Amino acid sequence: MDEAYARFSRLLIDRPHPRVLRVVMNRPDKLNATDGEMHSNLTEIWRVIDADPSVSAVLLTGAGKAFSAGGDLDLLDEMIADVDTRMRVWKEARDMVYNLINCSKPVVAAINGAAVGAGLALAILADISIAAASARLIDGHTKLGVAAGDHAAIIWPLLCGMAKAKYHLLLCEPVTGEEAARIGLVSLAVPDEELQARAMDVAVRLAEGAPTAIRWTKYALNNWLRAAGPIFDASLGMEFLGFSGHEAPEGAAALREKRAPRFPRDAV
Repeated sequence: MDEAYARFSRLLIDRPHPRVLRVVMNRPDKLNATDGEMHSNLTEIWRVIDADPSVSAVLLTGAGKAFSAGGDLDLLDEMIADVDTRMRVWKEARDMVYNLINCSKPVVAAINGAAVGAGLALAILADISIAAASARLIDGHTKLGVAAGDHAAIIWPLLCGMAKAKYHLLLCEPVTGEEAARIGLVSLAVPDEELQARAMDVAVRLAEGAPTAIRWTKYALNNWLRAAGPIFDASLGMEFLGFSGHEAPEGAAALREKRAPRFPRDAV
């Protein structure tokens, strides 16, 4: 692999086609949960891809049984306990979204298994999102005790409407790949065994298409997301403010202990 990509230690990167870059989140023993290193990798790589003239399309997926199972619990504990960690991850979370939106190369997400947290953000913000029928998309922020920041406010209402967005984001209600396609949250759903081949076919078609026309179409369409930037910024700020509050420690403890959270009843 090119030297420019060697530093992304949590990602497997190859070229299944001369102009397609495949990026695989690679912590299969942890269901590709995003620790600090992977979070940083997934923030920075889009700028490198954007500047790489040899790449015309990107395929993003997860190693093993999951796309990404969300934030690593150790990283969550660090964010709750340490303001410097919280501020670093807040900046990365902001840049991750804007870097993907502003990456000129079209991105195809092949969503296998669970997609939560930063992984879900990238899956939903990909230009073409293809889910295995049995995939499970879960925005778990309110169950953790923080506002749904990451990506949800910038794009869920645009994709599936405000009513569906509120239902799934307020309740952390899972969405299967099949249901996500039905409500417009992803581009399409396919049988599990066809996922990678179908996603690769789409990526190759994009890579072999008219590059300037495709990139300019993406840029114009993503102005819908840029226009929603203040909504996203507010949601992300409130999410990270929540990590300093009383609810996030209980949410993180409940996740570790695999029980229902017992949040305090007083609310701001």
